Amino acid sequence: MDTWLKRIRPNTNNWSQNSFILIMILALIFTILLPLGELLIKAVSNRDGNFIGFANFAKYFSTPTLVTSLLNSIRVSIITTVVSLTLGFGFAYALERSGIRGKWFFRSVALLPLFAPSMLHGLALIYLFGNQGLISTGFFGLLPEFRIELYGQIGIVLSEILYTFPQAFLILSVAFASSDYRLYEAAETLGASKWRTFWTVTVPGSKFALISSIFVCFVLTFTDFGAPKVVGGQFNVLATDLFKQVIGQQNMQMGAAVGVLMLIPAVLSFVIDRISERKQSGWLSAKSMPYRIEANKLRDVLLFLLCSVISAAILSIILVALFGSIVRVWPYNLQISFSHYDGFLDGAGPFVNSLIISTGVALIGGVVTFLFAYLIEKSRGYALLRNAAYFLSMLPLALPGLVLGLIYVFFFNNPNQPLHGLYGTIWIMIICNIVHFYSVSFLTMTSALKKLDSEFEAASETMNVPWYRTLVRVTLPMSLPSILEICMYYFINSMVTVSAIIFLYAPDLKPAAIAIVNMEDSGDTAQAAAMSLLIILANLIMRTVVMLASGRMRRRTEALLVRKDS
Repeated sequence: MDTWLKRIRPNTNNWSQNSFILIMILALIFTILLPLGELLIKAVSNRDGNFIGFANFAKYFSTPTLVTSLLNSIRVSIITTVVSLTLGFGFAYALERSGIRGKWFFRSVALLPLFAPSMLHGLALIYLFGNQGLISTGFFGLLPEFRIELYGQIGIVLSEILYTFPQAFLILSVAFASSDYRLYEAAETLGASKWRTFWTVTVPGSKFALISSIFVCFVLTFTDFGAPKVVGGQFNVLATDLFKQVIGQQNMQMGAAVGVLMLIPAVLSFVIDRISERKQSGWLSAKSMPYRIEANKLRDVLLFLLCSVISAAILSIILVALFGSIVRVWPYNLQISFSHYDGFLDGAGPFVNSLIISTGVALIGGVVTFLFAYLIEKSRGYALLRNAAYFLSMLPLALPGLVLGLIYVFFFNNPNQPLHGLYGTIWIMIICNIVHFYSVSFLTMTSALKKLDSEFEAASETMNVPWYRTLVRVTLPMSLPSILEICMYYFINSMVTVSAIIFLYAPDLKPAAIAIVNMEDSGDTAQAAAMSLLIILANLIMRTVVMLASGRMRRRTEALLVRKDS
C-alpha cells in the first residue's frame, strides 16, 4: 500500500509543477482523447444519434463502389511502398556507403519534396503527362507515342512516390549511418563475398528501418488526400470517399465509419514501429565502430547514376511547375509572365492566411511542446500521471490528418461542448495543426532533454530554487536550438498540410494549401502551381533562418562549455 501511495504522490512539495502536469493532461484529453471518442460514437450511430452497432460498416462493405475504393487504396499504397522503399534504399545506401561526389547536393534535392504540398507533384505531372502535357503530347507533337493516361492509378502512384520517397530515404539513411563496422570485418575474415555480406549483414542490420519505412510509406499513401484529389480522376480511394461522404453527401456517420477504417492501418503502423524502435535501441553498443567506406569505382559510378536520375526527376518536377507558373497559357502561349502570382501577397489572401496560421502553430506549438516534454521528462512527482501524459502525447502519431480534421468537426461543432466557440475561427486550425504534428515534435524535444544533465534539477531542488526559475535560466537556453528546429517543423508542415484542415477552414480564412485544391478544381493550374512554389519558397526561407540561428546558438553553447572546463 505504501509503495502504491508513493507512485501516485509527489516526491517533492513542488505542487505548482504537478498542477501544470494535470493541466497538460486535461489539454491532451480535450484535444485528442475526447474528439477521438466522438468519432467512434458517430461510427456506431445513425443520423438521429441512436446506437446501431456495426450497421454503417456493414453498409460500407455491401456497397461495391466503396469496397472498390478500399481495394484501390490498398493497391496504390502497396505499389508506392515497394517503389519508394527501393529508391530510398538505393539513395540512402549511395550517400552513406559509397564515395560518390556531391553528396550534399543529392541530399538537399532528396529533401525538396518535404517543403512542397503533395498537390504540387500532381500539378507538375499534369504539365508533363496531362492532356496537354509536354511528354504526353510527344514533346509538342514530335513524339506522339509517348502519350500516357495520367489521371487514375498511374498518376496517383507517381505523385505518391515523390511524396513518400524522402521519408524512406531519411529513415534508411539513419540506419546506414549507424552500422557497426566490426560485423563487416568479421564477414571479410570468414571469406564472405560482397554480395553475401550485403544480404547477411547490411540488410539484416537495417531491418528495423526497413520495417518502419514500409509502414510509413504505406500509411502516408493510404491516408493522403492531395494527390488523389489532383490526379485521381475517376479512380476513387478511401481518402476521397471520406471527403465525398462528409462534404458531398453530408453523411457524417458513414464518414466516421470510413475514418475508423483509415485509422486501422495507422494504429497498426504505430504499434509495430514502436516495437521495432524498442528492439533497435539495443542494436549498437559502446564498442561499435563507424562504417569505413572502401574504394570501389564501379559501385560509385552506378550509385552516382542512380542518384543523378532520382535527383533529376525531383528537380524536373519543381522546374516544370515553376515554368508552368510563369507562362501565360500553357501550352498555347509560352510568353513569360508573373501574372499568376498577382494578389497572393496582398491583404488577407490564402497565402497570408497560411503564414499567420503556420507562425501561430510554430510559436504556440514550440512553447507547448517544450513545456510538456519538460514536465514529463524532468519532473519527479506523479509518475503515473506522467506516464499517462506520455501515452496521450503518442496518440496523434496514429491519427491520419484527414481523420483528425474529421474528429475535430464532430467534437468542436457540437454546441454542447465547452470549446464550441473555437469552431470556425483561426484557432481551431492552429490547434489541429499542433496536435497533428505534436508527437514527432514531442519525441524530438524529449530526446534533446534526455541529453541534459539531471543534476541541474537536483541542485536547484537542494537549494530550494523554484523549478520554473531553473527552467527559464538553465534548461531553456540550452534547449533553444532544439526548440527552433521544432518550430521550423511545425511551420513547414502547417504550410503544406491539406488533409488535417480540409474540413475546418472558414471561407474568409482559407489557407494556401486548400486554395491550391480549389484552384485545380476550377482549372487554374498555373495559379495553383504559383501558390505551391510560394509555399516552397517560404519553407526554404524558414529552414535557412532556423538552421543559421540554431548553428550559431550551438557554437556559442560549445564555446561556453569549453571556457568553463578550461
